[in-house]
Amino acid sequence: MLRLCTPFVLLALPLAAALTSPLAAAGEFSGPVRVIDADTIDVGTTRVRLHGIDAPEVDQECLTGQGVAYQCGLWATEQVRDLFQNRLARCAPVELDRYDRTVARCFVGDVDMGQEIVSLCLAFAYTRYSTAYVLDEKGAAVNNRGLHAMRVQSPGQFRTLRANGRTPPDPACVIKGNISKNGRIFHVPGQEFYDRTGIDTTRGERWFCSAAQARAAGWRPARR
Repeated sequence: MLRLCTPFVLLALPLAAALTSPLAAAGEFSGPVRVIDADTIDVGTTRVRLHGIDAPEVDQECLTGQGVAYQCGLWATEQVRDLFQNRLARCAPVELDRYDRTVARCFVGDVDMGQEIVSLCLAFAYTRYSTAYVLDEKGAAVNNRGLHAMRVQSPGQFRTLRANGRTPPDPACVIKGNISKNGRIFHVPGQEFYDRTGIDTTRGERWFCSAAQARAAGWRPARR
């Protein structure tokens, strides 16, 4: 069973506690938390991307120390939900991201949500945008728990590969049905060109769950 780092217990916080969180007043907003994933929340009616952290996507899988696939993105989301769901948070906006989400630092009482999530091994310091939680991540890694006990593809790399059609939407269906000048060819994991092959479903390319399914649909196996 995966364990969190040193656990933090959130007590029920009255409104007065949230209003005394260590944030400057300008531009702040507050409201109850609804957890979307381990680094994205709704605070009242505002969609918030927590500043300075990056967590596995909900559908991202990792490998345990024994090499077993584990739904680490879902696990991290559930842990953050257990910590913060329905708590009253107060947030200071930093910027808008390209998805028009408010990037913000958020506090529940005196607890910096981003810092707590990284300290509990549920996300990584997002050093592309901030170094605020680098030491918290190092402290979590020393304990070798949570995400640091697994083989984890960086969330950014996972998103890039998925956007390029290199990560299957269904982890049970990993065979790539590619269409090229050489015809319809399918690639299975471990073959020479598997990793560099992207799937563009708008061109009729497909993911398959088995070689038999790919052959039945008109694809032939790659030679290597």
